[in-house]
Amino acid sequence: MKIANGHEIIQLFERFSPKELAMEGDKIGLQIGRLNKKVERMMIALDVLEEVIDEAIEKNVQLIIAHHPPIFRPLKNLLTDTTQGRMIEKLLKHDIAVYAAHTNLDVATGGVNDLLAEVLGLENPKVLVPTYETPLKKIVVFVPKSHGQQVRQALGNAGAGFIGNYSHCSFSTEGTGRFLPGENTHPYLGQPGHLEEAEEVRIETIIPEPLLKKALSAIIKAHPYEEAAYDVYPVDNTGEVLGLGRIGTVQEMTLKEFAEKAKTSLEVEKVRVVGDLNAKVKKVAVLGGDGNKYFTHAKFNGADVYVTGDIYYHTAHDAMMQGLNMIDPGHNVEKVMKKGVTAVLQKMCKESGYQVEIFPSEINTDPFQFI
Repeated sequence: MKIANGHEIIQLFERFSPKELAMEGDKIGLQIGRLNKKVERMMIALDVLEEVIDEAIEKNVQLIIAHHPPIFRPLKNLLTDTTQGRMIEKLLKHDIAVYAAHTNLDVATGGVNDLLAEVLGLENPKVLVPTYETPLKKIVVFVPKSHGQQVRQALGNAGAGFIGNYSHCSFSTEGTGRFLPGENTHPYLGQPGHLEEAEEVRIETIIPEPLLKKALSAIIKAHPYEEAAYDVYPVDNTGEVLGLGRIGTVQEMTLKEFAEKAKTSLEVEKVRVVGDLNAKVKKVAVLGGDGNKYFTHAKFNGADVYVTGDIYYHTAHDAMMQGLNMIDPGHNVEKVMKKGVTAVLQKMCKESGYQVEIFPSEINTDPFQFI
């Protein structure tokens, strides 16, 4: 096990929540501090408030990954006698870096909206608002017949060949490969200076562009030749569609019953409800944070109820007129990301051999109280 630096940790995290998934103009990435340092303890937080920073200082944290960016609007100045200035001063003095993953974490597979769908018990959840289509590439590699299966397996294990619910998909054709090893080479077949012919197979498969480097690395490791011959082509096939929100089904119940279920599942005291409490609920849409402008997507996709935060007065009226029930459990339910991201990063770091302690913030950052 090795102690990773901040760059290595974030490289892992961005495999899970890539920056390109973020909505245009979103303030994501490293916001405060530096990553070129060892990270032995890191904390996952929903918000970066002063109490959260004090918690990080007390627990000797070197890196915070937060969902809500602490710097969302450009700073005109940095005055340390203001709350925000004092927060940044504390972070810098204690060399605590803050990295923000906002809408990219909302969109990511296994991110905020998948976590919300999971705790609400949605079955067969699908993307509610498509925002990103994963670009695909085709890889073609030429390999001796003796190593064809070895290379196919390596490609599949690296994420190539996924078509729908099928994995390790590929196609192979046999042919003759020709090559002339130059001086100072150590060919797997043949001798330097002599033209060689070999029975080879052409293996072709599909790969999501973000996994391309990983797949090429897998080819090189599994291939017996000093120089693996491969081609990469752009394709127009549709890749995985990602986006905001999720929509799925639950066991049929009344709106009142589902609201009670949502309170328990999301660990909130109260929820605001729009609609007839006796209405039947079967199909549920959920979108973390402020989902006001996406309520028509929930209606269009046949949702009986739409669960989202910060519902506006007039949005509620518009939904009522369209016959869409709504439940507002508050913005803070996105706190599910603290445990969710912690679990994902713990697993990724363990697999990479990184010795780092990762834990969720214990501070409640919900500004609202019910009396």
